[in-house]
Amino acid sequence: MTEPKISSPMRQFVRGLLVNSPFLNMPGAALMMALVVALALTPQVSSAQFNRPKPASLAAAEAPSRGGDYIAVVVNQELVTAGEIEQRVARVRENAARSKATLPPLAELRQQVLEALIDERVQVTHARDSGTRIDEAEVDRAVMNVAVQNQIGLPQLRERLRADGVDFTRFRSNIRDQMMVERIREREVQGRIRITDAEIDAAIEKERANAGSATEYNIAQVLIGVPEAASATAVAERLRVANTVYSRVKAGETFEDVARAISEDGNKAQGGVIGLRGADRLPEVFVAQVRDLKAGELATTPLRTGAGFHVLKLVERRDAGAFSITQTQARHILLKPSAQLSQDAAIARLASFKKQITSGAKTFAQLAKENSEDGSAPQGGELGWVSPGGFVPEFEEAMNGLALGAMSDPVVSRFGVHLIQVTERKQTTLEPKQQREQARNVLREQKFEDAYTDWLRDLRARAYVERREAPQ
Repeated sequence: MTEPKISSPMRQFVRGLLVNSPFLNMPGAALMMALVVALALTPQVSSAQFNRPKPASLAAAEAPSRGGDYIAVVVNQELVTAGEIEQRVARVRENAARSKATLPPLAELRQQVLEALIDERVQVTHARDSGTRIDEAEVDRAVMNVAVQNQIGLPQLRERLRADGVDFTRFRSNIRDQMMVERIREREVQGRIRITDAEIDAAIEKERANAGSATEYNIAQVLIGVPEAASATAVAERLRVANTVYSRVKAGETFEDVARAISEDGNKAQGGVIGLRGADRLPEVFVAQVRDLKAGELATTPLRTGAGFHVLKLVERRDAGAFSITQTQARHILLKPSAQLSQDAAIARLASFKKQITSGAKTFAQLAKENSEDGSAPQGGELGWVSPGGFVPEFEEAMNGLALGAMSDPVVSRFGVHLIQVTERKQTTLEPKQQREQARNVLREQKFEDAYTDWLRDLRARAYVERREAPQ
């Protein structure tokens, strides 16, 4: 599956790790102080190299830092401090207590948090070394989004940071790092995903098989009954009548009229029409006879069963799955959790937006233009027509469950938190090229997490990681 067509300068810092962001869900001054400590202990060094020897520039960092804190791990030319680990552990425990989640023993949790922090530092240094550039205008927009999320202006944001001891230049640098990490991660992970024509063919065949059982047929029949103990002469006479039915219809009589005159089944009064039914609710021999017919065509020969001879006509076919899809037109408002907006706060804010829209105080488009953090904001959050597989699973599942005009509750995905509204749906028949593209999208989404895990494992293998014991 492809991801939503969303600009994402401030996506969650680490995808799918134990803790989504270095400072996610930290409120107020506590969050700011954690940011100060982490950034103060993280040298802003560029042009790092993989497989380097121990950085000489870190030799002076052997002694523990102020307040009994000390350097726990050196990752390339980045540092992870014991204080940062404990802050993250405390945050995880607080969040778990709020959500009543079960955590592993403290020692195991601390180790998991440490591994997550190492992964973050590895990705930051790789992003810097890659030469990825984020222009000033993009950083400006991201910083402004932080201010908007907190419902304050940029001067007020600067003042709040200053009051909490956070240098604004370093704050911008941290945001730039997050944007670089996300950009290179998306590019390099997607570049690792390989999808062969054989895989696409197999996916289409699987969809076709699944769709076959869901295909619905409306069949009409003329039944010429044959008694169970009928002689060969009687059977031949019954076959002659069935062939006569075929000839009369081919000569111009309507199938329905002939069925009403001759058929011996219970649908005679309806002109032999059985009605629309799924393939799994019809005799397999009937489906086999009409599967390759076009609507309005007759089966070329009478079908013999234990009941007698059947002259079959395909009245209608409704295909499903691989050939006919439901496209959805939707819009959304996206908020991205960050240092200044926890996931819980984003959920609460979107729930408030939903109430404002429902009450008529504001329109969906108005709130999307004012608040949504992606490229659809200027269009009022409109995402256009999208086929199945066009969005990440969490978004698509919520969207598919909505009636026309309905709004979701806040939905969490790897892009942030969404408020979704469905505006229209339509049935579309896919051309072969479109079928292959849809199959490719599905396969790409299925392979993404494994590709991400492999990419991160490779970065870790090439990084300089030195773990240090607590000073005595």
